[in-house]
Amino acid sequence: MGFTLVSSVFDTLQIAPASKLVLLEAGTLAAAHVPPYPPDMPVLFTHINSQAIASHLKIVLLTTYPKTHEVFLVAGGNSMTTQLEALDVKENSTDACLYVPSLGEGTSFESFAEIVAHLRAPNGCPWDREQTHESLRKHLLEESYEAITAIDSGDFADMREEFGDLLLQIVLHAQIANEESQFNINQVIQGIHSKIVRRHPHVFGDVELDGVQGVLVNWEKLKEKERSDKKVEKGLLDGVPAALPALSQAQEYQDRAARVGFDWPEIEGVLDKVREEIEEIKNAESDFELAAEIGDLFFALVNVARWKAVDAESALRGTNLKFKKRFAYVEQGAKRQERNLSELSLEEMDVFWNDAKKREL
Repeated sequence: MGFTLVSSVFDTLQIAPASKLVLLEAGTLAAAHVPPYPPDMPVLFTHINSQAIASHLKIVLLTTYPKTHEVFLVAGGNSMTTQLEALDVKENSTDACLYVPSLGEGTSFESFAEIVAHLRAPNGCPWDREQTHESLRKHLLEESYEAITAIDSGDFADMREEFGDLLLQIVLHAQIANEESQFNINQVIQGIHSKIVRRHPHVFGDVELDGVQGVLVNWEKLKEKERSDKKVEKGLLDGVPAALPALSQAQEYQDRAARVGFDWPEIEGVLDKVREEIEEIKNAESDFELAAEIGDLFFALVNVARWKAVDAESALRGTNLKFKKRFAYVEQGAKRQERNLSELSLEEMDVFWNDAKKREL
């Protein structure tokens, strides 16, 4: 039956059958949010017998394919070619089929995993073949920071590229592990899939939670149970990576402690702590004591950021970038006067600085 249907559809379209093809009943996507197949393969959707099914199918496909992607609708022995955004299935259509050509080479995760495996194969790249988890560590860190920089820039093209570079590192690590019979990328995906489902019982189960705070409190309870089930003697804060930037690490410590009730009842207590730490800095009597008190002040300021739902790391990075732009404007001002920056007085620098602020740099 399936072969007869496929043959009939391609006969109607008057095109040669695809050498590989995904065959799906449209109704199986009723609860889907993205297409459940690799988009570099052509797909034939069958049994599109209502506008509701057709409408949802179109919404799902548009999450992956461009609006202008050419698709082929077959109904009642007739065919119609249209762009995806213009797809319209009439209410009286009976058992229509939709043929969606491949999105193109290299557009699926599977094809990406294949080229990474090829890089590591005997006929692959000498550099990639000699890499290990340890040798790639610095590249993973660099790509993570470059992705963060792209996010901070707001440049979506840059974000897309940097996320690709970061994905390469992850898949490359998984490929190395696979070759050494440790784990493979499918196990990585299955692991995070299971964890997401397990930690979101309010989405994938019947648990009812009250808002974001309820979700976070329940999250910590679930993680606590996981640690207990694994019989791992780890504290609540032990799961925070030691390599995190200090501000991010401090905020994560505070977040986790707060979820189990270790927190100030009101923000005034946090602000009082900031004032207290400033006074202790003033009264510090040694370099060691001064450094410790400055650290305490930073920690208290991160707590203020947490209470105000501000990411401390991002806030400081934003201020750093603002300072860099404004200082560059001061440097440019000196160049316009054909002077070295060191030749400007502080008052002259302040003039350029304030001008930069007026320009909202």
